Amino acid sequence: MSIYLSGIQPSGLLHWGNYFGAIRQHVAAPAAGGEHFYFIADYHALTTSKNPAELREWVREVAVTYLAFGLDVERAVFFRQSDVPEVTELAWMLSCVTGMGVLERAVSYRDKVERGLQPSVGLFTYPALMSADILAYDSNFVPVGPDQQQHIEIAQDMAASFNALYGPVFVRPEPSISPFAKVPGLDGQKMSKSYGNHIWLFASGKELKKAVGRVVTDSRPPEEPKDPASVLLFDLLRLFLDDAELAEWKRRVQTGGAGAPGYGHLKQRLVEAAEAFFAPARARREELLRDPAEVDRVLARGAERARARARATRDRALAACGLR
Repeated sequence: MSIYLSGIQPSGLLHWGNYFGAIRQHVAAPAAGGEHFYFIADYHALTTSKNPAELREWVREVAVTYLAFGLDVERAVFFRQSDVPEVTELAWMLSCVTGMGVLERAVSYRDKVERGLQPSVGLFTYPALMSADILAYDSNFVPVGPDQQQHIEIAQDMAASFNALYGPVFVRPEPSISPFAKVPGLDGQKMSKSYGNHIWLFASGKELKKAVGRVVTDSRPPEEPKDPASVLLFDLLRLFLDDAELAEWKRRVQTGGAGAPGYGHLKQRLVEAAEAFFAPARARREELLRDPAEVDRVLARGAERARARARATRDRALAACGLR
């Protein structure tokens, strides 16, 4: 049976990119079979978050969001990373067999430093902890976007180094590339909290309308024929509209002339479609926020199941390198 693993960092309110790039696939995947482990990467969040109360809030927000969208926690193991201390033990063992060059090649480290983030030891060794996350559960496949594939390659390198020295302890993971990895933000770049170009998943009413109003457009009048590929709004509308409706909007914009829709019409349709699409999950989220004890119970059950698997892997690794 194949084992799948993915994590999401609690670094703020989740946005459309998080949902279409990861959450939607995570929620649907357990029905197809296999074992699925999904964790809230709160240890990883410590590389950027220095506010304890805020971090607790973001962890809760991730948990509630996944449950609001219907994650089946009987089929999937859903837990907090910090509830599985065996992962940090594995990270240390992996670090001791990994050359510095492997970590120095990490694109995510260089990108954060270039954006002005003060580098810490934790930020530098981030890939070691991520590798431990992946290897702890004997993961076969890790769903990622193309920009995250290097993390899997580093986990493969670390597993290979350990196995070459101590024997076959770790399973080699493989990346599973998401076809919806990139969702454009309000400015056309990849939607990201870091860029401030995102739309919160549960934004509604005036908040949603204001956010959509910030989607970048140009000054061309409605009657001027336009190539739909040049209109950013279509990259967002495709997330919500069926093929037939999307094709009709594109045809009208491409044809132009009297009665052709302007950018305001497209934005209004985007607001309506997003409002309706997220309404059921938004209602479920409100219910969950009123029952925090149930969310805690779900995470505790998930951690118990995750620890059983991680403990077995940790014990194999300890025995292999002479610590048992």
